[in-house]
Formats: sequence, C-alpha cells, structure tokens
Amino acid sequence: MILVLDVIEHLPDYFSFLQRLKARSRYKIFHIPLDLSVQTVFRKNALLKRRDMYEHIHYFTKDTAVRALRDCGYEVVDYFYTPRSLDFGLTLGQILLKLPRRLLFAFDEDSAARLLGGFSLLVFAR
Repeated sequence: MILVLDVIEHLPDYFSFLQRLKARSRYKIFHIPLDLSVQTVFRKNALLKRRDMYEHIHYFTKDTAVRALRDCGYEVVDYFYTPRSLDFGLTLGQILLKLPRRLLFAFDEDSAARLLGGFSLLVFAR
C-alpha cells in the first residue's frame, strides 16, 4: 500500500504523478485538502493565502479530487471527509466557523464541505 498524504495539490503535473504511481502498488490511500468552497471563493484572498502558506498550486472539491483519480485510471473504493477545521484552527475566523461547520456537517457532509470548507478527503483506491 502507498500513502499519498497531502501531496498532489503541490505538484505542477499531478496527473503524470498519479499515472506513474498507479503501477507501484495495488492499493493507495490519498489525503487531499478540499480548498475550494463557497466561502474560500467568496473571500478575496482565501485561495491566495493557501498558496502562500501551504504552497498549494491546485485546489480541489470532493468531486474534482475523485474525478482526477478516476481520470488517471484509479478505482475509488471508498472515501470520507476528514474534518481538519473542526480539530484544528486557532484564528478568529476558524473559531467562529467551527460551530456552523459542525452543525451542517452533522446533517449534510457534502454541503458542509462545499459551502463552508475546512475539510479534506481521505480516499482508498486501487
């Protein structure tokens, strides 16, 4: 099994990386930050801040992350959200969003990730 944790958002050509990686092991686990959300698009510098702080050069939603893996020939066996924003985050904005994120996530995980952001995706693929 190969673990690819918080990697592809940093690579200029993640498609080639994923295609080359496929033959290396039958199973892979990917962890992909989901930086694209309504609130990050709405806030003027949210994505630029992520680029500066974390050096992310690609931004994903659940759907674009899963599609990228499938486009590279992976079978997505299972996935789930990891709620990094509920476990971490010490800025005022992150603290203020914890409760709305937690409440919406309890009712509709996809909507919480798409609207409020602050989640990553853990994907099991072969």
